[in-house]
Amino acid sequence: MGFFAALVRVATPLLIATIGELYAERAGVLNLGIEGIMLLGAMVGFCVAYYTGMLWLGVAAAALVGLLCAALMGLLTVTLGLSQHVSGLGVTLLATGLAFFSYRLIFGQPSQPPSVTPFAFVALPGLSDIPYLGTALFNQYALVYLAFALVPLSAVLLYRTPWGLTLRTVGEYPQAAASAGVSVAWVRYQGLLISGALFGIAGSFFTLAQFNAFTFGVISGRGWVCIALVVLGRWDPWRCGLAALAFGTLDALQLRLQSSGVIDLPYQLFLLLPFLVTVVAMALFSRNARAPEALLKPFRKEER
Repeated sequence: MGFFAALVRVATPLLIATIGELYAERAGVLNLGIEGIMLLGAMVGFCVAYYTGMLWLGVAAAALVGLLCAALMGLLTVTLGLSQHVSGLGVTLLATGLAFFSYRLIFGQPSQPPSVTPFAFVALPGLSDIPYLGTALFNQYALVYLAFALVPLSAVLLYRTPWGLTLRTVGEYPQAAASAGVSVAWVRYQGLLISGALFGIAGSFFTLAQFNAFTFGVISGRGWVCIALVVLGRWDPWRCGLAALAFGTLDALQLRLQSSGVIDLPYQLFLLLPFLVTVVAMALFSRNARAPEALLKPFRKEER
């Protein structure tokens, strides 16, 4: 059961960030700032928790810095109508540089990296006593439960509410939405702000729960993977959740294989495994995936 508990924890930040990217892309904006925002969220969340002793305040600070980065992304892509690719990469580079510079400015180069006491496990009464799967699924961090609750919540919001219909319409047919009196720019900002907050929270999970310290390689490309998981999930919350679980399973598996020593291979090959399988899955199953019609397309009122 230790393996199943591990894969749930490994999949949690991927799930949070993938759902965040889903909101942005459903609104018509590809948020390539995900990698940098997750890293900056991890750093800010760790620093706030380290100096205040309050882990949830660290999570809130990470969400706030994610909001600010997403607002910058909105300014560049929605308000100014600049390239979403270039803007997203610029936000990632800016956030990454801020994370590295700020951490060095605050902590210098200590021989022993500073650490915090991570979140404790929260056992759900009754459910955690279920044989076999109870411990793996219902004795986890509170953030794990919140992450998995995001999937049904997002499905309801996107498909069962007027707000979700508006968001999806803006991502598919912004001209029609504008004709109906919808502010396309504001709806896209909403999608971006939600994504940024979730990116920050996903980053803070690494430093406040999964690990108890910040390192420069704490994200290690997982933000880019989340973009692929959205495509694999075909922009649907349930499928995106399954895609995140699948990647988490592979990541947990490679960690287990490394520690077991059953297969004598360089550890770099084990690290490569989940990313390689994701690329193969993209090639096999995403050829016919249909993205939101207005994704990557700036909206200008005068062009209606």
